[in-house]
Amino acid sequence: MTSRLHGNSASPHQQQHAEPSTDEGDDNALIGKLRARAWDPGLRFDTAYVPLTWIEEHFGREHLQHIQDQIRSHGSDGTIQLKAHAEEVAIYFADAPRGPMFPPVTPQEVDAAETVIGRPLPELLRRIYTEVGNGGFGPDAGLASVTSGQRAPGHLTDWPCSLRGHERNRAAGLPTSWLYLTSGGCTMEWHVSLLAADYPVLLYDTDGWVPSWGEDPHDGLRHATASLRQWLWTWANGGEV
Repeated sequence: MTSRLHGNSASPHQQQHAEPSTDEGDDNALIGKLRARAWDPGLRFDTAYVPLTWIEEHFGREHLQHIQDQIRSHGSDGTIQLKAHAEEVAIYFADAPRGPMFPPVTPQEVDAAETVIGRPLPELLRRIYTEVGNGGFGPDAGLASVTSGQRAPGHLTDWPCSLRGHERNRAAGLPTSWLYLTSGGCTMEWHVSLLAADYPVLLYDTDGWVPSWGEDPHDGLRHATASLRQWLWTWANGGEV
C-alpha cells in the first residue's frame, strides 16, 4: 500500500528556492509559519493524498485528465498523490481539523535526547520539537521525532526517531556531530551538523562512499544548505529543499 504519510516522489537533487521572507531573521515568525503548515493535514508534507471519487464528484471526471501530469502517484486505497499546494488539496482539506500529527514534547524530553546524542540541539530545533510538533511534518518524508514510539494513524510501524537514526549512523561510521533529520528518498538522508556555524543541513547518500577505497562519509555528501534556518524557511515558504 502506498503510504499516505511518507509518500514523496520529488527527486532530492531537484532544488527550488522560495521567495525570501522579510522575516528570515525572526525565529518567532518561522515557528509560526512552520506551525501553520505542520498543523494543516494538507500542507504538513510536500505532497498529500486526495480520494479519486471526491475529485470526480467535486470537479467532474474529466478533471482528472486536466491534472494528469500533476499526479505524483496512485494509492492502493483509491487516492492520488498531488503537490501539497495544489488547489484540489486545499479544497479537500479546507475543513479538516487542525493540529500536529504528534504533539510537541517537553523541554525535559529534549534535554534527555541531548544527553543521548551527547551534544545540544540548535535552539531553533528545540523550539520546533517543543512548540510545533514531535516530528511528523516537513520536507521530504517529514522530520523524525525526537522520542521513540510515535505512530501515525493507519501505520503498523513507528515513525522514524532521530535518536535511533543517530545511533544507527554512528555505528556505520558517520560523524557523531551529524543528527538525522529525515529521509531524502532512496538512499538519501538529511542531517544537521551540530558543530558547524549556523548548523548547515547536509544531504547525504548512504551508498555514496566506499570505505575500501579510502573514502569516508564526507564523500557521500551531495548537497548542503548553509543553515538549518534557511532550510526550514525554504520549506515554510512553500519551496522544495
